[in-house]
Amino acid sequence: MNRYGRAAGALVLTLAAAACAGDPTPSGGSPPPAGATGSPGSGETRFYVDPDGAAAQEVRRLQGEGRTGDAALIRRIADRPNAIWIGDPDPAARVAAVTEKARRAGQVPVLVAYHIPDRDCGRFSAGGASNSGEYRTWIRRFAEGIGDRPAWVVVEPDALAHILDNCTRGGRAAERLGLLRTAVETLRRQPRAKVYLDAGNAGWIRNPADWVEPMRRAGVASADGFAFNVSNFFTTEESVAVARRLSDGLGGAPYVIDTSRNGNGPLPGAQGDDMWCNPAGRALGAEPTTRTGHERVDAFLWIKRPGESDGECHRGEPRPGEWFPTYALELARNAG
Repeated sequence: MNRYGRAAGALVLTLAAAACAGDPTPSGGSPPPAGATGSPGSGETRFYVDPDGAAAQEVRRLQGEGRTGDAALIRRIADRPNAIWIGDPDPAARVAAVTEKARRAGQVPVLVAYHIPDRDCGRFSAGGASNSGEYRTWIRRFAEGIGDRPAWVVVEPDALAHILDNCTRGGRAAERLGLLRTAVETLRRQPRAKVYLDAGNAGWIRNPADWVEPMRRAGVASADGFAFNVSNFFTTEESVAVARRLSDGLGGAPYVIDTSRNGNGPLPGAQGDDMWCNPAGRALGAEPTTRTGHERVDAFLWIKRPGESDGECHRGEPRPGEWFPTYALELARNAG
């Protein structure tokens, strides 16, 4: 996934096009869902650890080969809560299965809704729904899969930021803003779901004030907050500094930060795809927790699943989302 946008000035043109297209503005937020797991003051949330994830399978493989040292390193990933990305053509069955397994374990899953039309602007993670009608049906099925079980959902990484890119100019930008709002509002109706709209990262957002209006149009007022640094490497300190300014513009909106691979920060001096696509020398970051020590930061989460590739990056790496054994070991080893 491309993690860096274009010039912020393009956003003004995009919003103007959206307004001309008649894109409605949200009327305001809704109250927190009754009994939502992980609400402020409710104590530490136990996030779901997937016993069948790629990292867990890798641990078993390494143990079978007698590579106990490497297995111990990968356990640093396998034994921690990782988000589960959902892009299935019909997500209901998988979402229901994951949330039910988590409920039985007394844990709360973090899910990523990832099926927006023109996903990733046709780049490494291209795909998604074929049109807006299909997406509305898809997100409704996603919500049905959650039902009345607890879940935290991150809505469409990169989708809002890509309104700066050519694939979402003019009317297509207005359409995407509307679809994001539909996704937030649809998921938010589930009584125990917490919903966070993706808002890019500290490298993408040069001026947080420029992002306030599109985020409002995308339904952030109806969400529980926004997600920051998804699949990227900016340090927690850098992310908090920028996200807090964005939060200020949104009236104090809470947010979550992806700390899955930010232990060493971004790769110094990197440019282009090397900045975000499997950069060398990175490390696991702070473990998932709702005890962040930061005002407005609802949680540190491992939204990007550590050890899974960002894309081929023209160097022969695995496809996006596929397990990348040597990279996983490097992330764990560099975490100290």
